[in-house]
Amino acid sequence: MRLRLAALAMLPLVALSACGSSTSAGADGPTRTVKHAMGTTQVPMTPKRVVVLDTDKLDTLVSLGMSPVGAAQAGESQKWPAYLGSALAATKPVGTLQQPSIEAISALKPDLILGSKFRQEAFYDKLSKIAPTVFTEKVGVTWKENFLLDAEALGKKEQAAKLLADYEARAKQIGAGYAKLKISIVRFMPTEIRMYGPESFSGIVVGDAGIGRPEPQLLANQPDKRFGKLSQENLALADGDALFYSAYGEAAKEQQAQITAGPLWKNLKAVSAGHAFNVDDEVWMLGIGVTAAGKILDDLDKYLKPLA
Repeated sequence: MRLRLAALAMLPLVALSACGSSTSAGADGPTRTVKHAMGTTQVPMTPKRVVVLDTDKLDTLVSLGMSPVGAAQAGESQKWPAYLGSALAATKPVGTLQQPSIEAISALKPDLILGSKFRQEAFYDKLSKIAPTVFTEKVGVTWKENFLLDAEALGKKEQAAKLLADYEARAKQIGAGYAKLKISIVRFMPTEIRMYGPESFSGIVVGDAGIGRPEPQLLANQPDKRFGKLSQENLALADGDALFYSAYGEAAKEQQAQITAGPLWKNLKAVSAGHAFNVDDEVWMLGIGVTAAGKILDDLDKYLKPLA
């Protein structure tokens, strides 16, 4: 994987232009050409006022020592992820992931906008008229490639490649002691329960650590291996040597409290053995970045150590 990341880092995504002025809105002075999901865009050599439109890009900027001037939120009236600390204290909300506010973004006078084709393709033309806009293709499963592309746009490619290499080395080091375990990942949503597979963000981190997963959670029969749905009746599919679970929002926390107090949950081997651990949803599910991945490794090491 490290070789693959090194190769990705060397991809000629960025070509330096000869100190010419940009043809994109918001980019004055020397620029670079970035190839991305929507084509090519001229971006400033060192962007200073960046707006981000997905949760992974919050993690990206903070991981690279930057703070966005504005960011879209996962839902209305939500706070910034606590695990990123004070780095987002001055960041202004600019709508939601699905409905970014063009007016709020424009008012911040950004010199770069980072978003996702998967979520914001319909807004690309309007955003591009405000500032140079770079979109990654997908979310979640391609989080490492997205990190490197966003870092290209920010002029921090080498720093990002090193952070990823360091994370992957640490994942293998930590996971070496837990290779015989099979761990489960469950998330309570407002209207359903999910088990997370090998192509989810947290599933990828567990895979990078070389830790096994229970057979049902490999989602072998599904084309989409990010998550599968659970009912209370088939909660047994969520069992494992250890179980990590979280809830998305207050309504989901209520459902979580109800189900985890019931007999079907308590009968799971991981639960009855005391190996079920309630973890931070912002980190395990919404973080989708190198800092969040490092904190998942912290949790794995903390909770699995007594089981090894």
